Amino acid sequence: MKNVYGILLLCIHLAYSQRTPMISHITQQRITDIGDTTELTCTVLYASDFNILWTKIDKERSTDPVTFSSGSTLIIRDSRLSLRYDMHSNSYSLQIIEIQETDAGFYRCDVNLGMNNKLSAETELVVRRRPFISDNSTRSLIVNEGQPVKLECYAGGYPSPKVSWRRANNAILFNNISIYRGNILKIDSITKEDRGTYFCVAENGVGKGARRNIAIEVEFAPVITIPKRHLGQALQYDMDLECHVEAYPPPAIIWLNNGVQLTNNQHYRISHFATTDETTDTTIRIITIENRQYGDYVCKASNVLGTTEVTVTLYETIIPVCPPACGELSSLHLKNSSIKMTSAYVPFLIAIYLFFVYSNF
Repeated sequence: MKNVYGILLLCIHLAYSQRTPMISHITQQRITDIGDTTELTCTVLYASDFNILWTKIDKERSTDPVTFSSGSTLIIRDSRLSLRYDMHSNSYSLQIIEIQETDAGFYRCDVNLGMNNKLSAETELVVRRRPFISDNSTRSLIVNEGQPVKLECYAGGYPSPKVSWRRANNAILFNNISIYRGNILKIDSITKEDRGTYFCVAENGVGKGARRNIAIEVEFAPVITIPKRHLGQALQYDMDLECHVEAYPPPAIIWLNNGVQLTNNQHYRISHFATTDETTDTTIRIITIENRQYGDYVCKASNVLGTTEVTVTLYETIIPVCPPACGELSSLHLKNSSIKMTSAYVPFLIAIYLFFVYSNF
């Protein structure tokens, strides 16, 4: 009987000693925010004679795995990491506090069975991250008018961000819409009105989102507009001829009369004022007009994409035209008026003075 009992105990011992370890539980995917605390648990049955490891693997960069623990011992010195071993359930729990973006990735529980032989299970730690604009997104562009344009914007983060497009000052994009949703914004044939700043906005509900400003410069030949094509002025008075030029790159602007380029001298004063990168206002003042200065004046603008010109005609009038003549006449009129008013009031002031003097006697 004793022999039978001994044989039974031996069989039970052999049966237990030959049991293969099994990972019965591992924490499912965890989604956390930056700064949170999380715990990853791996439970291994029949693991008393085997070494259990917690290892982090980076599937995107294909770098070497980083082993955090061996058995019940933490082998990486990091104040944010701790390991808890429950011998009753054979559970190995890796705790991470103050979660950072770099903590995101796959964590693997390894059971070493022997040389080049192991049992593994893995879980993923996902960290919510505010959006960021990827480097392969479009940056600022310089294009010619009429060309097709494709603006691309790609964003990362978790959850996956949604991308939308807007223009500065809520300007219209196309098809009378102010917001376009999608990664790629296409303009089939760009015009000078399409130039300006475009915003690529990525949002996923984490933080304030991300934005990239994309400046589009549209190169186009000069376009000239003028207030009036025919202007009149009397002899011996000044007159201003004006010309508004739109072009990019900024153009060279000249004024001509009878085919001769005009310059600043005692007869002419030319000025250019750039109001933006694409617009310039130019004025030529004809000083103390003489008979020979009546006629056609050409405003001519040129850049690498073309040349444009318009003609302004100056003709003679009998009465001076304002401006700039009115400024001179007004000041002269005010001066004469003040002189006449002063002369008229002198006797009146003397009379008042004498009245007060004699009334006191």
